[in-house]
Amino acid sequence: MMIDKPMLKDSLGWGFILWLIGYVLGIILFFALPASVIGWIIMPIGILITLFVLLKRVQGGSFAYYLSLAVIWTFIAIALDYVFIVQALRPPDGYYKLDVYLYYIITFLLPITVGWSKTSNSAGKTAR
Repeated sequence: MMIDKPMLKDSLGWGFILWLIGYVLGIILFFALPASVIGWIIMPIGILITLFVLLKRVQGGSFAYYLSLAVIWTFIAIALDYVFIVQALRPPDGYYKLDVYLYYIITFLLPITVGWSKTSNSAGKTAR
């Protein structure tokens, strides 16, 4: 699959922006909440923002497009978390807990679920 401009924007652009939103929210909440609950507070916000992006901003035409987003967004989340949280901040109680693993799973499954829904709905409409 050749990477065109929309795919570059949707994969690397939105992948980075969505990660950055969670990262900035985490830094803001760090000053108001215990570290153990920050991920649980950010997660529903992140899910809503990600769904908005997938439903309104991403216009992939195939399931493979959304599968690519799932892989790239998850890779971005894991890599940037490792560099900018695990290595840079060195959380004293560690970083990888249930909320983080769930976040990675959701980051992978949301594009797949939305992509399946969008492409199966469009396939059903064209078959009529």
